[in-house]
Order: sequence, then C-alpha cells, then structure tokens
Amino acid sequence: MVQVLGALLGLLAVIFGAFGAHTLKKKLSAAQMQSYETGIKYQMYHAILLLVLGFNMGFSTAAERYMAYCFVLGIVFFSFSIYGLILTESKGRKWRFLGPVTPLGGLLLVIGWALLIYSFLINMF
Repeated sequence: MVQVLGALLGLLAVIFGAFGAHTLKKKLSAAQMQSYETGIKYQMYHAILLLVLGFNMGFSTAAERYMAYCFVLGIVFFSFSIYGLILTESKGRKWRFLGPVTPLGGLLLVIGWALLIYSFLINMF
C-alpha cells in the first residue's frame, strides 16, 4: 500500500508541477511561485522515499507503520496546505486557516524521519 501512495503522490507532484510551470507561472508572483515549488519538491522527495521504503520494509512494526503515516500525512498537510494558500492568495481570498497546517505537516515529516532513524537503529542491534 505504501508503494501505491508513493506512486500516487509522485504522479500528483508531476501534474501539479506541470500545472505550476505552464499555468500558474503567469499568475503568481516570484515569491508565490517559489513557495509553490517548495511544496512540489517536498512532495516528490517524500513520494520517492515512500516508494523506496515500500519496496524495502515490511512495515511489520508499529514504528514503521507510524513512520509511513507521518510521511503521508506530512506530505498532505505540508505540500497541499502550501498549494491551497498560494492558489487562494492568487485569487484574493487567502485561506489563512491553512497557515498553521503547513508547519504541522513539516513536523510530521520530521517525526517520520526520526522514526526511520529509530527503525534503522533497532534493526542494527
């Protein structure tokens, strides 16, 4: 299942990246475009990570499952909140409630990485 989510999130990153490059580039400021691209990069990096982990881990421990949840939710909260903030701001109606969602997504990504380190350490000993 992790591989499917990784592939889906990777697919969406490519689609959103193309949308940004071909459609939004004309409508967004340079700073907005940079933020949008940050969301795309983080989404793609973590989608690839999910694919790699999905093919190399059994997700048999709670830590490994929580790690996957953190990465998936982190991607959704971090990247998708950025997309929402940028797109609504470009329309003059910025959804400010999404502002706190972005750092929460970042925190989930950090927790996912910490759980990955923990998983590696546990398997070493």
